[in-house]
Amino acid sequence: MNKRTLGNGGPEVSAIGLGCMGMSEFYGQGDEQESIAVIHRALDLGVNFLDTADMYGSGHNEELVGRAIKDRRDEVVLATKFAVRRDGGVRSIDNSPEYIRAACDASLQRLGVEHIDVYYMHRFNNEVPIEESVGAMAELVQQGKVRHLGLSEVGAQTLRRASAVHRIAALQSEYSLFTRGLEDAILPTAREVGTALVAYSPISRGFLTGTVPPAEQLPDDDFRKYSPRNIGENAAHNAKLVEQVKRIADEAGITAAQLALAWVLAQGDDVVPIPGTKRLKYLEENAAAADITLTDEQLAALAAAVPPGAVRGERYPDMSRIED
Repeated sequence: MNKRTLGNGGPEVSAIGLGCMGMSEFYGQGDEQESIAVIHRALDLGVNFLDTADMYGSGHNEELVGRAIKDRRDEVVLATKFAVRRDGGVRSIDNSPEYIRAACDASLQRLGVEHIDVYYMHRFNNEVPIEESVGAMAELVQQGKVRHLGLSEVGAQTLRRASAVHRIAALQSEYSLFTRGLEDAILPTAREVGTALVAYSPISRGFLTGTVPPAEQLPDDDFRKYSPRNIGENAAHNAKLVEQVKRIADEAGITAAQLALAWVLAQGDDVVPIPGTKRLKYLEENAAAADITLTDEQLAALAAAVPPGAVRGERYPDMSRIED
């Protein structure tokens, strides 16, 4: 597995990571034993960058990942996140210094580890200045509880302000052929301050494979049932874009998922996609994309097929928690 470095002075990670969220919720029922087998197989393949969060399954996902890596901790670059609270079924964003300290201790306990390799602020609530939040996160580094800091879904100015307090190794944001909004300001700023981009949903929650059923056919516990991109006229329009992606993939002799991942990898050595899966088949398919190098002609074909802004529909039903 090829390796990439997260920012200036950050950890070396596999060029493709593994998002573990779907093993606990948001994409239908999971199977714990199969999920653990997926994590073990990922490590066998050299996929060492594992991504979780305290809110995934309300702590279940961290516990699951912790059990899976218990005897293989030294093989893993472990990332988790804080800030999204789920108290009594009500979600809120809390990046107060007091909560950051408590959330980190709770994550360490659930994961069963002595330190977290990359600790992200999952979402930013500007009621607390970013300088205060990052200052509290920096204290965790000084205490040895955290090795490197990250932010998720923040804008360019917030990233710049945060970087003035402490080095930010990684910015985790949604990025794919279907989601290009950070290219104008956020990605250039990340490069300016020496922060790598960790791209979540690099296959656009599976939409780029063309295998996601229409919204009305999905179970109620699948996030994509409520995705604006998978409803009504938006779904029909976006399906035509996927057909073009699949055509280019077929011509290249690879899957659409591999093409989507290879495109993300081609955007720079400082970009690390973390596709999520809970199935061995898809893990192995995704990992193989690390060895695919797209030609200039293929990249040009993708640029013509899915130009920025071509996709219809917001990423989430409620975008209020996302900072532009």
